[in-house]
Amino acid sequence: MELREFSLRLAQLREEKKVSARDMSLSVGQCASYINSIENQRSFPSMTVFFYICEYLNITPKEFFDTESKSPTKENELLEAVKGLSPEQLDTLITLAKGLKK
Repeated sequence: MELREFSLRLAQLREEKKVSARDMSLSVGQCASYINSIENQRSFPSMTVFFYICEYLNITPKEFFDTESKSPTKENELLEAVKGLSPEQLDTLITLAKGLKK
């Protein structure tokens, strides 16, 4: 993933969480302008900080790089919500999800 794509993905996921770049920077133990510098394509995070970013966003590194997933945190929330449903209920949700994708 190129710096531009990385920056856009980070901004997308941060905005989904509805948090400012400043608050996120401070939450991952960096200076207030750190996330802004990444989103403005001036730098990449270190691997350690990247893992902190993923933890903060409540996603895995794989989910960060999976750009087909527009909202990995919402997808994870949905997966948790369907645990324990009956096979019939799951079939209903699958049919509904397929209908929504059209």
